[in-house]
Amino acid sequence: MSVPPMTSWPDTEPAEVELVSGDARLAVDLRGGGLRALTVGDRAVLDGYAAGTVPSGRRGGVLLPWPNRLRDGQWTWEGQQLQLDTAGPGKPAAHGLVTWQRWSVLARHSDAVTVGTVVEARPGYPFRLAAALDHSLAADRLTVTVRVRNAGERAAPFGAGMHPYLAVGATADGGIGDAELTVPARTAIDLDGGLPTGTRRPFDGAIGRIGDRALDDAVTDLVRDDDGWARVSLRGPAGALELAVDGSWPWLQVYSGDTLPEGQRRRSLAVEPMTCPPNALADGVDLVVLEPGETWSGTWTLGWAA
Repeated sequence: MSVPPMTSWPDTEPAEVELVSGDARLAVDLRGGGLRALTVGDRAVLDGYAAGTVPSGRRGGVLLPWPNRLRDGQWTWEGQQLQLDTAGPGKPAAHGLVTWQRWSVLARHSDAVTVGTVVEARPGYPFRLAAALDHSLAADRLTVTVRVRNAGERAAPFGAGMHPYLAVGATADGGIGDAELTVPARTAIDLDGGLPTGTRRPFDGAIGRIGDRALDDAVTDLVRDDDGWARVSLRGPAGALELAVDGSWPWLQVYSGDTLPEGQRRRSLAVEPMTCPPNALADGVDLVVLEPGETWSGTWTLGWAA
C-alpha cells in the first residue's frame, strides 16, 4: 500500500480578530493576544503595528505571568530556586511568557470577543494558568477584562499587565512632548535599568505638558474616584484619551518611549495597567496568589473624545 506524499503545512498567515462599533475598529492579534490596532475613523487611538510584523517595545502586549522586568530572571517560591530564560548574563527576564504564544477565539460577537490561552508549566515558572481576555468595543470606549484561573495543582503566584501605547496625534519622533498628561498616582518606586532600587518617592501626577520630560515610571497609591476607578488623562492635537483601571490594578507604568527605535521614539505614551511592580516575583510585592481552581479578574477601559 503506497503512502501519499505529505504536503500539508501550518497556516502562516497573520491571525487576528477584528471588532467594529460605529467608526471604531479594533484588531486583536492572536499571536500574543495583544491590541494590534484601534482606530476611530481615520484617527489612530492606539499607536499599533502592521499585521504580521514584530512590534517594538511590547506594543499592545499582554504581560503574563509577570509584567515588566525580573532581575536576572531569578526568584524563589516556597524555598524553590527558580530561573527563567533571559537574553544573556546580567539581563532581566521581561514581560512574561505569552508575547509570541498563540491565542484562540473563545467567543465572538460583532462588537465583543474573548480570546484565551494556557500558560503551561515550565522551568522557571512551574505553574499552569488559563488566561482569557474579554474585549468589548463601543463607539467611544474599549473595555478589556483580563481573567486568570489557576489550572494547576498547587498555589500559583503571578502578576498581570497590558502594554497599550496611547496616540493623540503625534506622528514624528518627540511629538508626544506637546501632549498634556495627568496620572492619578501619589507614589513612584525608584528604578535603575527598569528594576527597583528599594526606595520610593512622592509622585506628582499633575504633569501637564510633557515637553522634554522622559517618563519610565512605575507608580502606585492611585487616586480613585468614588466608583473605585483611577483615571489617566492624555490630551493632544487629535483629542483626549482617558485610560481607567478598576481596583484590581494598583500599579501603572508610564513610558514615553525614549528608548524605542528611531521613527517610533516619543510619538505616543505607554500607560500600562499592572497588578504589581517590576521584579515582583522576586520581591513579593502585590503578587496575586491563586489556589487551584481559583480565579482573578481585572478590568480597564480606554475612552476617546475628539
